[in-house]
Amino acid sequence: MNPLVRAEQAVLGAVFLDPSQLDHLSSWLRPNHFHRPAHAATYAAMLKFRAAGHPTTAAQNGDPVPLSWITDTVAEASAHTRGLTPSYAHSLVSACPRPEHAPIYGRMVLEGAIHRSVAQHATRLHQAARADAIRGGVEETIHHAEVLSDVLADLAHRWGTAPRAVAPQTPATSSAAPPQPVDERLLADEEFLLACLSARPHQLSDLVGWLHPGDFADAGHQQLYRSLGALHHRGEPIDQMTVLWEAQRRGALADRTLDAEHVLRICDPSAFAGAAEHFGEQVVQASLVRTAADSARQVRALADDESLAPGRLISHALHALGPLDDVRRRWRIGNGSEPAPLRTANDAAAPPPTARIDAARSRSRQPRPVSAQTTATAAGSRSAAPDRLHRRSSS
Repeated sequence: MNPLVRAEQAVLGAVFLDPSQLDHLSSWLRPNHFHRPAHAATYAAMLKFRAAGHPTTAAQNGDPVPLSWITDTVAEASAHTRGLTPSYAHSLVSACPRPEHAPIYGRMVLEGAIHRSVAQHATRLHQAARADAIRGGVEETIHHAEVLSDVLADLAHRWGTAPRAVAPQTPATSSAAPPQPVDERLLADEEFLLACLSARPHQLSDLVGWLHPGDFADAGHQQLYRSLGALHHRGEPIDQMTVLWEAQRRGALADRTLDAEHVLRICDPSAFAGAAEHFGEQVVQASLVRTAADSARQVRALADDESLAPGRLISHALHALGPLDDVRRRWRIGNGSEPAPLRTANDAAAPPPTARIDAARSRSRQPRPVSAQTTATAAGSRSAAPDRLHRRSSS
């Protein structure tokens, strides 16, 4: 039998044997924490009788428990579930090793409920993300992501830990999934966005704060955006040739992520160039949905690992949702629903754009060759210095 089912039986049997154990359980253990409906209905009946002042629940520890405590509980629970008999209630009593250990058994039940709840909400998030990817939009994905975050915070409170994100020591391998085919319309939007930025590079200033290379679904488009961003950061001209050269310097041609014809076609100056901001929003929106699906798979894999203690499960799940929170924040900045972060005191100390451009360019420049005349002049200066020092000391 599943250890979780035995734990549910043990805690209910403990309350049948010692109703005063409800004083230690009622404040944090809920009926919906039980996996089996019959167990949930039985525990709900126990709580109802305790709230109504059933005589047995007011008895002192060690007093004999009347048979009516079991029969009344079974009768009340049977009104809400099927298959519950007095003989099964007696089997619950025999399943309890030690009634005084009821809080420990209850913690086992809560631990199973935490794993089950996290898995259920992660599945709903994954389904919402897949649906939004097909129909377009992010409303359902964002809703279920917020619900999952709230559930994790509530479960952390019930378990008695702080809801903080902690990376697992070893990443979960079971969460890996085969890459999903990318919609052709999204690839076309990405190409058009890159064409707009290549034709009108000044638009990069409005996008680089919230559009990241990882938001592009195509690896080649990621490298093209990195190349455009690098040229823009260094203040260098942007055209077909400079973008192609920068992509080559980054190894995108050598590893066949890109080919020269593809780069030249996207950066063709004769192509129609429109406003890049709209297509940037579409790219980030698609990235949000993909990230949500990936985060949901990771959380589900964590929830399926029964060896994870609830505190670690919650912390690792919050860490898995971190990338989704980042993309969601940038998407809101891109569509104007959230203001961009204000500059801090540290940002105020950053060099002005001209100084930053010069610094970036200096990393790409070759050292200037030293002429023979300059070398001779420097050598003469060094040889004359000891002579001047000798004349001053002799005088």
